[in-house]
Amino acid sequence: MFDTHVNLHAEAYEADLPDVLARARTAGVTRMLAICERLDSFPRVKAIADSQADIWCSVGTHPHHSKDFLDTTAAELIQLADDPKVVAIGETGLDLHYGYSPIEVQTKSFRTHIHAAQKSHLPVIVHTREADELTAQILAEETACSPFPILLHCYTGGHDLASRGLELGAYVSVSGILSFKSARDVRDVIKTIPLDRIILETDCPYLTPMPYRGRRNEPAYLPHVADALAQMHDTTGEEIGAICEANALRLFKKIPAR
Repeated sequence: MFDTHVNLHAEAYEADLPDVLARARTAGVTRMLAICERLDSFPRVKAIADSQADIWCSVGTHPHHSKDFLDTTAAELIQLADDPKVVAIGETGLDLHYGYSPIEVQTKSFRTHIHAAQKSHLPVIVHTREADELTAQILAEETACSPFPILLHCYTGGHDLASRGLELGAYVSVSGILSFKSARDVRDVIKTIPLDRIILETDCPYLTPMPYRGRRNEPAYLPHVADALAQMHDTTGEEIGAICEANALRLFKKIPAR
C-alpha cells in the first residue's frame, strides 16, 4: 500500500519516528509521501525522504500559511522540485473555514503552485475546505491555459467539485474520515468516484480511522482506510490497496514502480 499523505516531520513523531516507520512497513505500507506544509519546513521534510528508500516528498505551502510566504515564486518551487525525491507540488489550495490567510493571498499562492505544476509536470496536491466553487473555477481556468496533474486531497467536498475535478483528469484521495460514522455525506460523494481515480492517505498524525479514533494517527493505520473504501465496493481491503497503489504510481510518475 501507498500512504500518499503523511506529515512525518510533525512534533507528534519526534520521539519515535523509527518505530512509526517500522510499524507502517509491518502493516504493508511500502511507499509514503511526506508532505511539505510550509517552505521553511521543506529541509526537514526532504531530510526524512532522503533518509528512507521508501519515502518521497512534496514542496509547497498550505493555504493556512500562505500569508507567511508572500514572495514565493513558481520558479523557486520548480527549482526545489528538481530532485528525484520531490514528486509533487503542495499542499496548496483554499481554506475558507478557518481563514488563517486572506482569501486573495490564498488565491495568489494557489495559482503560483499551479504554475509550478504546469511547468514541472508534477501533480499539485489541492487542499480545499468550504471553497468548492472557487477551487473548481481556478482549476478550470488554469487547466484551459495549460493542463497539469491534480490531486484533490483528503476529499470532503461536494458532488459538483468532484465531478468537475474528474472532468479535468483529477484524482481524489480518501482518508480515515471515510470510516467515521458521521461522514455519510463524504461517503455519498466518494461512491461516485471511479475506482481508477482514487488513492489512499492517512494525513497522519490527524484523522485517525476507526477503530483507533482518538489516538495519534500513523501510516500503519492505512489498511483501515482501505477497509472503509472496500466496504463501499463489496471487495477486500487488499484489493483496494493494490488498485489505489497502482493509481498513485500513475499520478506520481517520478516514483519508480518496483
